[in-house]
Amino acid sequence: MKVGIVGLPNAGKSTLFNALTAAGAETGAYPFTTIDPNVAIVEVPDKRLDELATTLNASKVTPATVEFHDIAGLVQGAAQGEGLGNRFLAAIRETDAICHVVRVHDSGDVTHPEGRIDPIADLDLIDTELLAADLEQAERRLERLVKEARSGDEEAVAERDWLQAVVAGLEEGKPVREFPPPEAAPEAAMRLSALTSKPVLYVANVEEGEVEVPADVAERAAAAGAGAVAISARVESELRELDSAEASEMREELGIEGSGLERLIRAAFDLLDLITFFTAGMETEAVARTLPRGGTAWDSAGTIHTDIQEGFVKAEVVTWSDLVELGDYPAARDRGLLRTEGRDYVVADGDVITIKH
Repeated sequence: MKVGIVGLPNAGKSTLFNALTAAGAETGAYPFTTIDPNVAIVEVPDKRLDELATTLNASKVTPATVEFHDIAGLVQGAAQGEGLGNRFLAAIRETDAICHVVRVHDSGDVTHPEGRIDPIADLDLIDTELLAADLEQAERRLERLVKEARSGDEEAVAERDWLQAVVAGLEEGKPVREFPPPEAAPEAAMRLSALTSKPVLYVANVEEGEVEVPADVAERAAAAGAGAVAISARVESELRELDSAEASEMREELGIEGSGLERLIRAAFDLLDLITFFTAGMETEAVARTLPRGGTAWDSAGTIHTDIQEGFVKAEVVTWSDLVELGDYPAARDRGLLRTEGRDYVVADGDVITIKH
């Protein structure tokens, strides 16, 4: 999963990026401190995997990972190339989801590029630029599809009609995600690669001691179908410098539940509707893997290896907590908790799966 961290200059993107990843990206109280995207791959904290690894005496532990991209700040006119607009927009296209950092604190140390603190106006500015960039791209592609559709090709006609609806929607301020591609042209959305088709998570960069998403940002997120989480980038940056015991004590004093990384990843998983399942053997590797909710045992096999998926015979499934409680697979089998499932079994969050192929 690739997550692009975006926002206006000086919104706290790079500070948050460093706090989450310890990547050491340059920060500063001036626009465009970030020019080329900073990239860091972080492990997804999961106590269930740790307990499974201990129970099964795993020789290796492999957590799921998230790839964070800290992308240059966007300014008004980015869709027309203002600031670092073209590079900014190209970098977003490479990600699976957008983490939109919006500043809601009023720190005197860092100036706002617009000279005011207004999170909704900031959200509007970036949304407007993304819509403008998508409109330009959709119009260009529609021009090509109009010519292709003259041949009567069913897929080209379907994509042309879809693009016409997309262009009209973008002109009204509607994101592309509101227009699912037609059955006759299922690849249309992928070919357009629209910025506003990506799921969005709003991160309210709050003052120290604040733990709730401000009401106006929460309402905006709900209206847009986006996720929302409150994180103080500065506090998380300071906590990163402490050992785990000191950081936990400080979080408890501030009323913060879990690290910023844990809360952000949890919100991202909810936004993308992902679950985690595990593969683990006695004294072998314990691995956490992600899967879209509703995915099947056959789908889970594909996350391991395409050869395993193609040769799928059956899946042996046990809930992680049952396996940890009983200590090993034979005990789970004796208690009837290790089940044999077919390819259409819908995987549940926390399942431990062994694919027979």
